[in-house]
Amino acid sequence: MRTTEHLEEIIDVDSVAAVYAAGALCWRVKKKKLEVLLIHRQRYDDWSWPKGKLGKGETLPECAVREVLEEVGLPITLGIPLPPIRYVVKPGLKQVHYWASSVDDMPAIADGKEVDAIAWCSPNKARGLLSNPSDVEPLEALVTAYEAGTLDTWPLLIVRHAKAKPRSAWTRAEGERPLAATGKRQALYLQRLMMSWHPGRIFTSGWMRCISTISPYAQLTKAKVKVVPWLTEADHNRHPAKVEAVVEKLLTRNSATAVCTHRPVLPTILAALANHMTPELARSLPTLDPFLTPGEVLLVHVSHAEQGRIVALEQHKPFDD
Repeated sequence: MRTTEHLEEIIDVDSVAAVYAAGALCWRVKKKKLEVLLIHRQRYDDWSWPKGKLGKGETLPECAVREVLEEVGLPITLGIPLPPIRYVVKPGLKQVHYWASSVDDMPAIADGKEVDAIAWCSPNKARGLLSNPSDVEPLEALVTAYEAGTLDTWPLLIVRHAKAKPRSAWTRAEGERPLAATGKRQALYLQRLMMSWHPGRIFTSGWMRCISTISPYAQLTKAKVKVVPWLTEADHNRHPAKVEAVVEKLLTRNSATAVCTHRPVLPTILAALANHMTPELARSLPTLDPFLTPGEVLLVHVSHAEQGRIVALEQHKPFDD
């Protein structure tokens, strides 16, 4: 007997969600045809996307990666963000955030607990199978991106260093100013968050607060770290064009990469990035000082097909206590 998770109720667009969840639309191309992965949940007798509720202290990207691994055994990295959906469940309004994720030939296996069957199918067949009508919205966004050639991307993470000790309380060299206690916790948050995109190379300012921000992630993953002098405040002030050149070079990498720098450097980086996206997308870049809060990440999704073309953006803020 079917036990429907979502209830047929009118949603107030201004309502605050009582439940947050995250998941992914896993996709692959077989014989030049796009396929997406659906799961069947025995409890609800429904077809949907791999997803699950946000865990305590967990970020939405982390949740999406964890749920896909738990439900179908796929160790994914996240691609472009897709439209979130909202629907009513017994506890209240539920909001689910989705990302696209390319999985190529990795085998998906139902966990046998929440998920008792999986199906790779065409988008058209998926539309007919999906039990929740709102689940079609992220599918349509994924298909649109595929047809536009903007679905297959790699991530460039722009990271502002975590919260540092105040300048007024520091009497030694500026480059040695360390993270505050909050900043150290933010660095651990970033360690977990960055795992959702797995940057294998990090370019960073050599000042202590940047090195300390990326160290937890770099030590855990053995990512290669390169110190770039132009990403410090002092060298940027003298040679901003050098930072522009760094950005241009980074956009040719074609693999997951992170950059850690300082607030005064961000406007130069953002201006350089804006040249590689549509005017409409550029309007969603942060424009007001401080641009990014300490420890915040700007996710830049760059096309594999067109070198340097930026097709999507997203931001993730750390906690601040």
